[in-house]
Amino acid sequence: MIILAAALIVVILLVSQRRAYAEDPKERQWHTPTFNPQHADKLKVEGWAKEQVVEHLSRGLIGKATEDGKVYLSWRLLASDPEDVGFDVYRVDEQGVEAKLTQTPITATADFVDHNPTGGRKLKYWVQPAAKGQVFERSHFVEVDLDQKEQHYISIKFQGDYMPSKIAVADLDGDGNYDFVIKQPFRGIDPGGKPDQTGMTYKLEAYLNDGTFLWRKDLGLGIEPGVWYSPYIVYDFDGDGKAEVAVKTGPNDVREPDGRVRTGEEWISILDGMTGEELDRAPWPERDPGYGDYNRLNRNQLGVAYLDGKTPCLIVARGTYKMMVVDAYQFQNGKLEKLWRWNGDEETPVIRSQGAHFMICADVDEDGRDEVILGSAVLDDNGTCLWSVGLGHPDVMYISNIDPTRKGMEIFYAIEPKRDDGKGVCLVDAKTGQMLWSIGKPTKHIGNAMVADIDPTNPGLELWATEDPKGGSTSKYMFSANGELIAIDDEVPICRPLVWWDGDLIRELIATNWPHTYAGRFQMEKWESMVVKYKGPVVSGGIKGIPIFTADIFGDWREEIITVLPGEMRIYTTTIPARDRRVTLMQDPIYRNTVAHLSMGYPQSPVPSYYLGEK
Repeated sequence: MIILAAALIVVILLVSQRRAYAEDPKERQWHTPTFNPQHADKLKVEGWAKEQVVEHLSRGLIGKATEDGKVYLSWRLLASDPEDVGFDVYRVDEQGVEAKLTQTPITATADFVDHNPTGGRKLKYWVQPAAKGQVFERSHFVEVDLDQKEQHYISIKFQGDYMPSKIAVADLDGDGNYDFVIKQPFRGIDPGGKPDQTGMTYKLEAYLNDGTFLWRKDLGLGIEPGVWYSPYIVYDFDGDGKAEVAVKTGPNDVREPDGRVRTGEEWISILDGMTGEELDRAPWPERDPGYGDYNRLNRNQLGVAYLDGKTPCLIVARGTYKMMVVDAYQFQNGKLEKLWRWNGDEETPVIRSQGAHFMICADVDEDGRDEVILGSAVLDDNGTCLWSVGLGHPDVMYISNIDPTRKGMEIFYAIEPKRDDGKGVCLVDAKTGQMLWSIGKPTKHIGNAMVADIDPTNPGLELWATEDPKGGSTSKYMFSANGELIAIDDEVPICRPLVWWDGDLIRELIATNWPHTYAGRFQMEKWESMVVKYKGPVVSGGIKGIPIFTADIFGDWREEIITVLPGEMRIYTTTIPARDRRVTLMQDPIYRNTVAHLSMGYPQSPVPSYYLGEK
């Protein structure tokens, strides 16, 4: 008994030392952790997939009438297409007469303009891929109404006069076209805010891409309104070609009189994407005082990672500012199977306070298996820490080939906690976490950041970051890919959503007349956006609603803009002719992973793994 008691005291002292170490900012300045032998020997994941599960995509043909009486068409170039693939375009008039519009297959772009759309007011189009010695399936039909020449968007009507706060894009019915699962209403609280006491609950709703309503699931009183209590992600986890919905759920009788949820069971549930029926559930990482105050400091996230390089695995995460825990699952035959658990308190040294407001999963060590980028810490595919820069919680992070003069990818960090060491804005090597450059001056609270090629005079991507005024500073900084400070303050663009729109490789900004409040239908209907060049002209205007999502959803490689209004979602697409063609961005693993994660956490514009810019 004496020996057992002594051993217990030693364990308690060790745990206390670990937690004290993690919570002392001076003790978090480390770069590569030394692993516990028991964790370094964790087995590699071997999932159910025999070969990599690849998302099936259709041609994504889209057609729109233009103001000058023409019809603009664009479609996807796929990774499976041969280099010499071309496309013939066909039109069917209102009498059913079919006409081939191309003399030779189109090879320079993945778009076409019908300059003389005759044969009625409603015309149908389709494209036929062609390559030497190969036979391809033709695309689906798309109908174009010539009387809708000013409507450069697809409208999806909701079941009531509400708006969603989050949107997920995935193929629910297996036809190769992206559908939508929304979370409504457009309300919620940040954990530091006053809790909702109205009894409001979140609802998930599923819509096919043609606007067909499929189902609604009320998440109930067990899920407190707020982005950090209600993560969901939509992806094909079992490889049957149809996406499932993974969502945090809870019992309906645990919301307290003040609006908070502090007790009760918590689950990760898998829903059928076509019906909303729950297929299976497992426990969410349990509450623990080590996370800090449940409602204020607890953050819950979901992700998808190919941990074995083949199987899409579900990542379930809890904790950002203190203790951090991650569970990994695979979903097969209707059942969730746990693959591993990572607890930062079990690493040596302890890993705490390193979480971001967004999760990205990517193969950073180039072994063919995805890692989980939690923030300043990166988990290897087997659930151990690969590396950590130890800088604390990043408000924003981006991973891409930011500097094309270097081999491999980089991660750009915007660190929220005050830093006097000049590392609050920095670029690190994605494979090792090695610091490449940093801002080199104290920062108080970096609250937002962006990465994109918006200025063709600088090689590589531009990186800009802004201080949050609540930290006591309003400074803004913009850097070149090699860390040169190229603009400050008023010369730095606002961290707006980004979009590839006009055909060149310079990414555009979405400028919106942001109101000061989200309240009220009248305010919502007054939101209007423009696509603009940095220090340049307006490219397109008349985009109504709140921009909530940008991604390459259909058409050629350029992106669409999803906005929301009361009772409606609009998907705006460009009708500017393309200058080149490239494989759809949604077949780049990091771009697709980022898009999958946009239904939870704070939003950020997706970027591909490769360099995409003018220089």
